[in-house]
Amino acid sequence: MAQEIERKFLVINEAWRAGATGELIRQGYIPTRDARTVRVRVMGHQGYITLKGPAVGIIRPEFEYPIPLIDAETMLNTLCEPPLIEKYRYRIPAGEVVWEVDEFFGANQGLVIAEVELASANQEITLPPWVGLEVTYDLRYANSNLARQPFSLWSVKPECP
Repeated sequence: MAQEIERKFLVINEAWRAGATGELIRQGYIPTRDARTVRVRVMGHQGYITLKGPAVGIIRPEFEYPIPLIDAETMLNTLCEPPLIEKYRYRIPAGEVVWEVDEFFGANQGLVIAEVELASANQEITLPPWVGLEVTYDLRYANSNLARQPFSLWSVKPECP
């Protein structure tokens, strides 16, 4: 079974930008119930649809498939609830892992999150110096929740240097 094993952290400074390359992502969520999500994403010139199941710890089932760009655009505009998530994703190799730093725009402007996908839930990682507070278990930081309750609407925001 396909699965996602990831940890999320707040980014605390700009040091990650050195040598980072990124691309624009637009994504939205088709309404579901429980902890299941259906995400539609446009990244570059490719569309994707992703189905995710409920998490057990930091592991959750994930199935992602490329779809035609025009289909993804149509789904974003007609099936996904606003607001859409708009972000740049930067990939930063570090040893055996690749960190993905998401810099959000639109309704989530000001939020920068680093994620790392792991081979197993107990995989040890070395945190780069630009990584701060872990927010893996804080569901507010799930992209599907940021679409429903954008960062700009939070009454209490995290403190980052």
